[in-house]
Amino acid sequence: MQGELVLIILIIIGILGRSNILATAASLLLIMKLIHLERFFPAVERRGLEFGLLLLMMAVLVPFAAEKITWKEIVSLFATPVGILALVGGALATYLNGKGLSLLQAEPELIIGLVFGSIFGIIFLKGIPVGPLMAAGITVAFLKLFSLLFRG
Repeated sequence: MQGELVLIILIIIGILGRSNILATAASLLLIMKLIHLERFFPAVERRGLEFGLLLLMMAVLVPFAAEKITWKEIVSLFATPVGILALVGGALATYLNGKGLSLLQAEPELIIGLVFGSIFGIIFLKGIPVGPLMAAGITVAFLKLFSLLFRG
């Protein structure tokens, strides 16, 4: 019963925090649990992140497939300071996401803090949740900075 209660709380938090993704994910897991489909939990845990990243990557690549971005725009982008910074920003973000994934695999319980931190950011900072990998990646960066500053 504890799992169901946690999921219900997360659904409520997702609704109150205007995080439809959190509310939907918790709702789907609750439905799976209530209709005794727990046998699929390991598959969701093992492959769900990859599937989500696949869908995210597809969504990002749609403008290329729909030919909304031309070769001229792509080439000219790398000739501007903003374009170069976007390239660096994208590389840094994916690096942090990879470190975040490693952290979540090593310490999956940290997802609780990331979820509550994201909800806090949505409600009080008017932010938009982009996912636990980036939040975990930023956490890794904070951990590295903390260890450098307070090594002793």
